[in-house]
Amino acid sequence: MKPLGRVPLERAFSKLGLGSRTQAREWITAGRVRVDGKKITDPLALVTPETIRLELDGQTLGKTAWRLVMLNKPRGVVTTRSDEKDRPTVFSLLPDADSYLHPVGRLDMATTGLLLLTNDTRLSDWLTDPKNKIIRVYLVTIKGKLTSDDGTRLQKGIEEDGELLKADRLTIRKESNRESHLTVELTEGKNREIRRMFAAIAHEVTALKRAAFGGLQLGDLKPGECRDVPLKELTAVFPKMPKRSV
Repeated sequence: MKPLGRVPLERAFSKLGLGSRTQAREWITAGRVRVDGKKITDPLALVTPETIRLELDGQTLGKTAWRLVMLNKPRGVVTTRSDEKDRPTVFSLLPDADSYLHPVGRLDMATTGLLLLTNDTRLSDWLTDPKNKIIRVYLVTIKGKLTSDDGTRLQKGIEEDGELLKADRLTIRKESNRESHLTVELTEGKNREIRRMFAAIAHEVTALKRAAFGGLQLGDLKPGECRDVPLKELTAVFPKMPKRSV
């Protein structure tokens, strides 16, 4: 668990689920914010979010309720709050999404499956930190038949654009000369990693679904559906997770 640390005041607002960094910067520079009774106008002033008392326009701000949401992301939906091309976003699927939820990592538009969203930045940082080796499980369909040599290369790692793309574990569930169905486990969330690693060995990914994130699994959640993950369930599957920050 990381010790409590000091962060810029504008970031403290987002960590506590009280507003975005952009909103906070505007409030702070306008002189509307007090920290422990003292007016602060520098958004980069360092504070310890978990211990300070924040006021906006003279009103003490309370922390928002802790929240973690699991969404079964459908294909064709982008992992962002707004989209310049007016494509549907994951937030449009959350019936009661507050403005402080943020995705824990991302799934590209064509990828489906388990996506977590939370208002706890310490938790999302911990879950996505490669050194914690949180396993993500993906169901992958590719064109063609995967050779044993290809499988070995993927698990040893392939260099692509200066990055090492590596499957921690790879299992063939079904295969033919036309297509292969695989289970791939990763402990890092590099951008489009699975698609890139299979492209590097001349296999196109035609379907990609995240089925599990650590001990959290989709279960019976249908595409487009979501559910809140209780803290008790989370601590059961991640006993070493950091103390919640909100």
